[in-house]
Amino acid sequence: MNPDVLRIAIFGPESTGKSELATKLGARFQAPVVAEYAREFWDAHGVITLEDMVPIAREQWRREDEAVARVAAELSRTCNLLGYTSAGNAEGAAENCNLIGYTRGARAPLVVCDTEALTTMLWSDLLYGTTPDEVRRGAEKRCRNYALYLLLDTDVAWAPDPQRCFPDPEDREKCRRIWHGALERRQLPYVWIRGDWAERERAAIAAMESVLRSAGEGGRASR
Repeated sequence: MNPDVLRIAIFGPESTGKSELATKLGARFQAPVVAEYAREFWDAHGVITLEDMVPIAREQWRREDEAVARVAAELSRTCNLLGYTSAGNAEGAAENCNLIGYTRGARAPLVVCDTEALTTMLWSDLLYGTTPDEVRRGAEKRCRNYALYLLLDTDVAWAPDPQRCFPDPEDREKCRRIWHGALERRQLPYVWIRGDWAERERAAIAAMESVLRSAGEGGRASR
């Protein structure tokens, strides 16, 4: 994990607007968005089996780590450890960089993850009743990498999609409890994202801005 790059996980059950929100947040913060590889895999193969969970997880993790490495490399080129541009000086720091050490107008030191390791594990358990050991170990380790989880509630209408499984309100409530419980049991930092689409976007932006401020002050995100 590169400590200078903040990973933001878009998290929650199906049909809660995760992908659209991730795209909007990436544009807002000029941050790369790591798309959900499982959806791409489904489009290519038409089915996902238990045996597919390991290669799906590995590729998702590889893409996420690659995105983080790219942002870290960009940061290293633009700012030094004191938080101002290499060509600048201490007196000019306030003009060149913000509190967390990236130039104004440049992308924030963020990577937005449309899904992450816990989600892969939860879906495997839900659909197949088990998760490959490699995926479970990876999920338990990698879930500590995220500065914040944006937990999307199920308070929006379910939208039909060939890749979605649980349209019934009872099943959606079950998934809501599963995803929420996964964060609570591990005491991971999260913020509920609720309401209509505009409210969700505003809440997510506010939460990410808070994480950036906390990072600049040497703090951590809080629930």
